[in-house]
Amino acid sequence: MSPLRKARLTLGLILAGVGIAGCATGGSSTSSSNTGVTLVQTNDVVQVSFDGKLFTEYHFRDVSRPFLYPILGANGEQFSRRWPQETVPDEEHDHPHHHALWWAHGDANGVDFWSEEKNAGRTVHQSFAELSSGKETGVLTTRNRWIAKDGKVIASDERTMRFYHPHGTERVMDFEVTVFASNGDLTLGDTKEGSMALRLAESMRLTKPDKQPGAGHIVNSAGVRDGETWGKRAEWCDYYGPVDGHTVGVAIFDHPSNPRHPTWWHVRDYGLFAANPFGLHDFEKKEKGAGNMKIPSGQSVTFRYRFLFHEGDTESAHVADQFSEYVKARK
Repeated sequence: MSPLRKARLTLGLILAGVGIAGCATGGSSTSSSNTGVTLVQTNDVVQVSFDGKLFTEYHFRDVSRPFLYPILGANGEQFSRRWPQETVPDEEHDHPHHHALWWAHGDANGVDFWSEEKNAGRTVHQSFAELSSGKETGVLTTRNRWIAKDGKVIASDERTMRFYHPHGTERVMDFEVTVFASNGDLTLGDTKEGSMALRLAESMRLTKPDKQPGAGHIVNSAGVRDGETWGKRAEWCDYYGPVDGHTVGVAIFDHPSNPRHPTWWHVRDYGLFAANPFGLHDFEKKEKGAGNMKIPSGQSVTFRYRFLFHEGDTESAHVADQFSEYVKARK
């Protein structure tokens, strides 16, 4: 870990301990101690802590798109790959645009907001609509613009992350994004490159870099497993494997209110894990453009997801039951 990162983490924990946190217009007051869920804004991140213990940081300044990194479990496990944020041994350096946990799309009116190629667009943070701490829940709502290489604004979004105080070793986060056709008609194009995504820890991979079987496994709500899950539709998908000597997993829930539910899963054997309701050409071999989603000027579309970071495999974590509870609670 770099000295700068160590200093930033230390500062965040100190601030959390004395209860200092920012709150933008529209946000509620923050908690006055380091108990519960505490959100603290520093120069370029918002730190999210549970009872004073870091869970994640939201990176929003001078990045190609906002993202969450690291994602830490109850015992300090790193759920996500650490590169390109940090360089550590035994990690692949492929796909430099895979920044831990993020939402982005590879074709918005023809502009790529998924990769970091030379002509790709950028998702630029504009403001915080809410930044609040609480005993049981912390909320972070941000507003962003999608800006093409030539400076043209293609669209905008508002994304809300809700962090729930853990009971036991599980960590739960809801991620909601509303995409606005704020600058004319918007087409979210048919491509597999998107959209609600997480790049998992290297040790959780289904397949190792040398193409030998890894220790990870993938299961979806339809009972499909491992490599067969790519491009399949399901209400939820779970990816689990070893981290620091014990089994942990991440399940992503696709809310029934989402367009095209149940979504397709762009879930790769090398650890990319993404829900993508757009890539019909790739996933189902339909004609190009079959997955296009058109949003008329002035209108919007909303996507809702839940992340469940758990110990054990899919069955021991009762992922199916937890999805059912999620649907009941988040109607």
